[in-house]
Amino acid sequence: MHAFSSEKRREGKKIGLVPTMGFLHEGHLSLVDKAKEFSDVVVVSIFVNPTQFAPNEDFSQYPRDEERDKKLLSEKGVDAIFFPQADEIYGPGYQTYVDVTEITKKQEGEFRPTHFKGVTTIVSILFNCVMPDFAVFGQKDAQQASVIKRMVKDLKFNINIIIAPIVREADGLAKSSRNIYLSEKERKDALILSSSLRYAEQMILAGERNVNAIIMEMTKQIAKVDTAHIDYVRIVEIDSFHEDKNLASGKEYYILIACKIGNTRLIDNQLVKVISEKDLAI
Repeated sequence: MHAFSSEKRREGKKIGLVPTMGFLHEGHLSLVDKAKEFSDVVVVSIFVNPTQFAPNEDFSQYPRDEERDKKLLSEKGVDAIFFPQADEIYGPGYQTYVDVTEITKKQEGEFRPTHFKGVTTIVSILFNCVMPDFAVFGQKDAQQASVIKRMVKDLKFNINIIIAPIVREADGLAKSSRNIYLSEKERKDALILSSSLRYAEQMILAGERNVNAIIMEMTKQIAKVDTAHIDYVRIVEIDSFHEDKNLASGKEYYILIACKIGNTRLIDNQLVKVISEKDLAI
């Protein structure tokens, strides 16, 4: 990988990286399209990273289909697939980790306290292996993207981070590799996530600024689905992930949901910009 990237750099080519854990879907492929907009050469990494899974999570069951992934990426015209093995990434005696300490304590960090340390460590390793000029992450993992941006800023990586929008099914469900775990009923029930996000967005656009009022309405809607078990519903500032009691005009926020549908944990979000009272009146 080092040799490939070094050669492309000597040729004056810009390298774009799309880090994935494989079992690719249209959401991942949209990240490839976004990388192509900024880069001459696109590299996709596929690595199911053990350090970002807690012992009680689904590392061993996480879906994998290497041949299908290779076929999809070949059809997309990707220049290289970086497909390291776990013992190559975390060799004997491995002991070095990258830890972003504040933004990782909130939201996902409350429920998955070891997750982001694993994410930032593997992404740092991938950056050092691929040496990209650009790296593309998806908005669906909004907090992860913000954590990566913080790491890049703090550690002075000379890499531009691009956040690509969520890709959804026709009925609104955010595309996820974990959607295959859902039964037919659970697949229908999961639509409550995107519909509650749209409802909250409409409340904000109509002038509601009280965060608790918005979250209460979303929670009521989700609770009507018997397979749904909410981890959290939050509204946070786009970069800091700070939670305000009231939304401020001119600011951008993520409305976040983490919720189990049956045994499958799903996350989703909606980005909203709060308009001013004057613009609201118009």
